[in-house]
Amino acid sequence: MEKTFANYTTNNRIGYITLNRPEKRNALNDVFVEELKTIFNYAESDNKSKILVLKANGDAFCAGADLAYLKKLQNNSYEENFIDSNNLKELFDQIYNLKKLVIAQVEGHAIAGGGGLATVCDFVFSIPEAKFGFTEVKIGFVPAIISTFILRKIGETKTKELLLTGDLISAEKAQNIGLINFITNKENINTEVNNFAEKICKNTSGESLKITKKLISEVQSMSVKEALNYSAELNAKARQTEDCKKGITSFINKQKIIW
Repeated sequence: MEKTFANYTTNNRIGYITLNRPEKRNALNDVFVEELKTIFNYAESDNKSKILVLKANGDAFCAGADLAYLKKLQNNSYEENFIDSNNLKELFDQIYNLKKLVIAQVEGHAIAGGGGLATVCDFVFSIPEAKFGFTEVKIGFVPAIISTFILRKIGETKTKELLLTGDLISAEKAQNIGLINFITNKENINTEVNNFAEKICKNTSGESLKITKKLISEVQSMSVKEALNYSAELNAKARQTEDCKKGITSFINKQKIIW
């Protein structure tokens, strides 16, 4: 699938969603966001992929909002801005709750909305030179939508440090505070990401990944009692899946499980 600003390809059960607006540092606008929503929706139901990788062409992963797009927003009504904000909210929510795992492969700066795009993914690989940051407060914006996800990911203290200063941080610091997972040099990042994705493809049940990802998302907002009840129900339902039956049968018979 190929759109104006992004494309989707598959290889060896890995789906690659590539931001392709390098001349604008892959900056986002309303059309770009809509395209990504369409591509992620297609990739989620594509039987040829089990794991997704979000990457980018060019020197930047994503530099946030496009300048022409920001200028246009100045003249929007509240209703128009609400619709536009909802558009980005839907994309972040879609990635965070996607039924497939999403790995961000960051080979350049990920700033503001671009930082959000990377960090709502399930795993983030980065090159050492990349910087991360949410600079909205420096231009009178509010990092509103991504705050929901960042708070969950790194907690209130570090979220305040990031969002209230608007400072950029190194990949090393981003890893230290739990914003990203892995750092690897540019020469090896493709190999490292592919090896990681292939390992998950080979060693894990797709159905189990989907259910576990949903579990992690849902239980955080529940009381302990609600979370335990929900977990017990989900556990019982998971035992009815074909993947669970297949896994148990293979384990009992000491057979290698082919996922």
